[in-house]
Amino acid sequence: MKITREQVARIADLARLELKEEKIEKFALQFSQIIGYMDKMNSLDTTGVEPLYSPSDNTSVMREDVAGNNFRREDLLSNAPVQDGQYFIVPKIL
Repeated sequence: MKITREQVARIADLARLELKEEKIEKFALQFSQIIGYMDKMNSLDTTGVEPLYSPSDNTSVMREDVAGNNFRREDLLSNAPVQDGQYFIVPKIL
């Protein structure tokens, strides 16, 4: 599929971009190449190929993401500039 310079100019206008003529021509060519590559990919026979989340085996070395109460109130309040033993004290904003 060929992308025309008018289509590129319209896309630039919608994105509120000001492009010079040479950039419009360059982008039209690049967009056409990208669309051509996607058409080529769509023509491949992928019957029997399982979809992948990622082409590499990503194993997480991090801990499980489990919600929990791992902090004591006193520890958290100890970092506050002003507190009353139970809550953070902040200035009023009206």
